[in-house]
Amino acid sequence: MFRLPKPARSGRFSVAFPLLAASTLLISPAALAQSGEKPIALDEIVISPTGVPTPAREIGSSVTVITAKEIERQQRRTLPQALAAVPGLNIVQTGGPGGLTSVFMRGTNSNHVKVLIDGIEVNDPSTPNRSFDFGQMLTRDIERIEVLRGPQSGLYGANALGGVISITSKRGEGPPKVTASVEAGSYGTFNQSLGVSGGDDRFDYAFGVSHFRADSTPVTPPELVPAGRRRNPNSYDNWSYSARLGARLTDTLSVNWVGRYIDGQLLFTGDTGFPSRPSSFRSSQNYRQAFTRGEVVWDPLGGQFVNRFGVSYSNQDRSNRRPNAFGVLDVPTENLGERIKYDWRGDLKLTQSQTLVMGLQYETERFDTSNRTVSNGNRGAFVELQSNWTDRFFTTANIRYDDDDKFGGHTTYRIAPVFIVPGTDTKLKASYGTGFKAPTLSERFSDSRPAFNFYGNPDLKPEESRGWDVGFEQPLLNGQVNVGATYFHNDIDNLIVTNRSFTSYENVGRATTKGVEAFAALELTPQFKVRADYTFTLAKDEIARWELLRRPRHKASVTASWMPIEKLTLSATLIYLGERVDGNRDFSISRMRAPGAAIVNLAADYKVDEKLTVFGRVDNLFDKRYENPVGFLVPGLSAFGGIRVSL
Repeated sequence: MFRLPKPARSGRFSVAFPLLAASTLLISPAALAQSGEKPIALDEIVISPTGVPTPAREIGSSVTVITAKEIERQQRRTLPQALAAVPGLNIVQTGGPGGLTSVFMRGTNSNHVKVLIDGIEVNDPSTPNRSFDFGQMLTRDIERIEVLRGPQSGLYGANALGGVISITSKRGEGPPKVTASVEAGSYGTFNQSLGVSGGDDRFDYAFGVSHFRADSTPVTPPELVPAGRRRNPNSYDNWSYSARLGARLTDTLSVNWVGRYIDGQLLFTGDTGFPSRPSSFRSSQNYRQAFTRGEVVWDPLGGQFVNRFGVSYSNQDRSNRRPNAFGVLDVPTENLGERIKYDWRGDLKLTQSQTLVMGLQYETERFDTSNRTVSNGNRGAFVELQSNWTDRFFTTANIRYDDDDKFGGHTTYRIAPVFIVPGTDTKLKASYGTGFKAPTLSERFSDSRPAFNFYGNPDLKPEESRGWDVGFEQPLLNGQVNVGATYFHNDIDNLIVTNRSFTSYENVGRATTKGVEAFAALELTPQFKVRADYTFTLAKDEIARWELLRRPRHKASVTASWMPIEKLTLSATLIYLGERVDGNRDFSISRMRAPGAAIVNLAADYKVDEKLTVFGRVDNLFDKRYENPVGFLVPGLSAFGGIRVSL
């Protein structure tokens, strides 16, 4: 926990967050209860919109924060589960745990979302569209997730047309602590985790290992399987290892390091024949992912000018094997994506209310297949001014220049003002930004499907976007009720799609995405909270004049938590996904209406004592059977339970 003095009227804090770590800052209700004082909630601190810790009330961008407590309360074991209720997102996973998972943000493409883990960019250079597979990430060591929506290239560079998802791992603090958990349940699920952590003002450490296994998840719709052909479930096994170290060498110099390694295997049912049908035998896909970052923090002026020098490395290796007619797996095909990035960032406090953020970056990325090895580099520089003008009027403005080895220079920017209305405390917010995304190495050079006469296109142009949003947030009843809504609009030029002859990629004219995100949050008592979110999205190809695939017009979610007694916490989540346009499993039907569905999940957590906690959950309570994407079943009614020990 951070020990903070009583905040000034501006609500601004000066806190060092190594590797972009942060926490929700709250005064403990339990501690204050002993003195009879009323709990005081401080402004929530967010980092991703500006790159520096900032009170949420001063931020004009739309950002959703998911904390470790929320993940634990709802018992979300994988990253797709943790993101499922976030407004503006559509999560598409091919079957159950471990299946390829894409995130569509505000109607943009799945590769328009930049994903960072402890400041490390993890979008995979070896995938055809350079997107991140969310299905391989477990949540045991996640401290918080920030989902930042809207074009963000002015600060984050390429590939952030739709937004940014920033994940921060847990940092060790306090006396040495050991935590362990065991969980079992439906579909052959058996999960375990172990963590060791601790820290003080000079040194902190956190080590963790998690094992996730679900060996019999049915994902293939029975009606797709020909009579007499075997219907196999998916089997997924994931081992994840993580470490985080921090050391304060002197009063002005500190170092930080994080590392993560994921080793997963998925056995799944592929397709065979023409027209294709689910195979009788399972295919195999192995994932080996390594992410690491080292950082030196130099603070020569007591917080007035903080410098961070970092180097990040990511290596993502995918191996695929398909069965032959006799069920024997063939020779694996390998895809390796690698990235190394060097960066410097300086946070200069010009005055008490003006902060200048500057940065330089250089990165190279490479993808390696059995057919080809190619690489590319990019240099970037940005500057951002964060201003508090009157304690009710705030602005954030940034501009960035990127120089791509292949596509030359691109300038992007973003401005986001906020005004707090006196008397009503209505928050009026807006933002406008631009973005760009260079074609991926795979889209330009890959010859991965020559048997199907499909090749890369080296003449592709970068995608470019302009986006804006405007909205409000209104506290009511002394903060017990909060409501708000935001309208967003994005225009994307040179959108990269598969050409009509299905032989390569091409740039098409433009696409438009627009819609509304609205929410209402109610806190009846500190023990009972409810939040409802609704998103309307319209995403269209403006040349073909039709809706883009896998973008539902309507999405709604309701989350509730209740602590009826001190030791027991109950939570419930409802997620509704409306109908959308999709293709069938093998895209022999390229456009069809996929029906919507509503899923209800329940969870309970009982703290037996300070060391032992018993927990359980039920997912898909009403056993709703639907497909997302079409051709892949979402897991039905399932139950899980386990224990957690902390020493």
